[in-house]
Amino acid sequence: MTPFISEIIGTAILILLGGGVVANVVLNKTIGNNSGWMVITTGWALAVYVAVVISGPYSGAHLNPAVSIGLAVAEKFPWQDVPSYVLAQMLGAMLGSGTVWLIYRDHFAATEDAGAKKAVFCTAPAIRNIFSNFISETVGTFVLVFAVLYFTDATLTEPGTVIGLGSLGALPVAFVVWSIGLSLGGTTGYAINPARDLGPRIMHAILPIKNKAASDWSYALIPVLGPIVGACLAAVLMLILS
Repeated sequence: MTPFISEIIGTAILILLGGGVVANVVLNKTIGNNSGWMVITTGWALAVYVAVVISGPYSGAHLNPAVSIGLAVAEKFPWQDVPSYVLAQMLGAMLGSGTVWLIYRDHFAATEDAGAKKAVFCTAPAIRNIFSNFISETVGTFVLVFAVLYFTDATLTEPGTVIGLGSLGALPVAFVVWSIGLSLGGTTGYAINPARDLGPRIMHAILPIKNKAASDWSYALIPVLGPIVGACLAAVLMLILS
C-alpha cells in the first residue's frame, strides 16, 4: 500500500467512524439518538485509533493536512510530500462522509432539523465569533500537534512495519483527541483538521439531502486556517525548545 492510498483509506475510516458517531447521536430514530457529547468525543477518539492502526505503518497516519504541514515545519517530514498527502486526506474525507450519508440515509430523511443534518458533515460554532472561533481551532490543533511531535516518530516507516508497541502505539494520539474534544471542543466542535471539515462540507453541499441547511461557506475557512496556524505554532515551539 502506497502512502497516498494509505492516507485516503485512513482518512476515510476516520471520517466514516467520526461522522458516523455524530449521525448516530443527532439524527432521528437511531438507536444512539441523544446519547450526548461523551459518546461523540469517545467515538471520534476511537475513530482516530482505528484509522492510525490501519494507515500508520504505510504513511505515518497523518490523516490531517495540519499535521502534515506541522511536521514539515518541524523538519520531520519532506515538504515535497505535503501536497500529495493533503490531496489524499481530502479525497478520503469526502469518501468517508459520503459513506456515512449512504448508511444513515433513512435517518437523514427522518430528521427535520437541518442543522443536525449538517452537523454530521462539518463543524459549527456554538457562539459565532470569528476571532474566538479561530483561536479555539488554533489552540486545539496546537495541543494535538505539539503532543504528536513529542510522543511519535512522525517520519515514514518501512512498508509492513508497525508503529510504537504494535497497534497499541496508536493509543496516545487517540487519547489526545479525546481530551481535546472533552476540554476544548465545546466552542467550535473541534475540527482540528482542515480535511475533516472541508471535505465533508463539500459533500454536504453536493449530496441530495432533502431539506438541508446551507453549507455555511462564510465559516468554512476557520476550521481550515485555525488548525494550520496551530500546527505551525506547535512546530516552531518544538524547534525552539529542541
